[in-house]
Amino acid sequence: MANAFHYSIGRKFIQAVSGAFLIIFLGLHVTINFFSVIDSFTGKFGAPDGLFAKGCDFMSLPIVTIMVPVLALGFIIHIVYGIWISWKNVQARGGLKRYEAGRKGSADSWASQNMFVLGIIVLGILFIHLTHFWANMQLQDFLGAERVDPYLLLMNYFGRWWILLLYIIWFVAIWFHLTHGFWSMFQTVGWSNGVWFKRLKVIGIVVATLIVLAFIIVALNGFFQAQALM
Repeated sequence: MANAFHYSIGRKFIQAVSGAFLIIFLGLHVTINFFSVIDSFTGKFGAPDGLFAKGCDFMSLPIVTIMVPVLALGFIIHIVYGIWISWKNVQARGGLKRYEAGRKGSADSWASQNMFVLGIIVLGILFIHLTHFWANMQLQDFLGAERVDPYLLLMNYFGRWWILLLYIIWFVAIWFHLTHGFWSMFQTVGWSNGVWFKRLKVIGIVVATLIVLAFIIVALNGFFQAQALM
């Protein structure tokens, strides 16, 4: 029984630590992307000396080239391990129907009850994101090939309304995932108590909202920039 308890705590600890990689990865990613919005207000959108262009150049530096795969690996571990943990929890409760029935009486938030579903949504649209952005940018830098112009890529992609809508759904799923995952991460590693528990929930909502709102603004800006050229 004790072994099972420690095993469960160990699984949650790995998920918490890998979740920290997710937050760092998203923070770095949205900061670089938000430079494109700043460029729109400074008249530098599309310029080779714009902040977004410089940010993309920064991402190709050797130190970042090494750091990004490490962060991405933590991201992947978080996703894969989360799916595995969720499946184990379903099996431990005797199947999907019993799992759902048990969750209905939980006092946890909606996000905590649907972390697996939210994770699937995030994972599915992440695949689309990687095949369009990462494959044409960071992968080309890694291969030593010429990458696609970042401003052009941003407009061509977000210029389609259905892609924009798909991404907004993705961002909302990330928001729900982060609001629960943030405080849960600190609770798992023991950095939470009666005083800080509510504070961490509020901080988690603020952090998740800032990250997701910035991503949505980037996507909307790309859409409006594309429409202005039509």
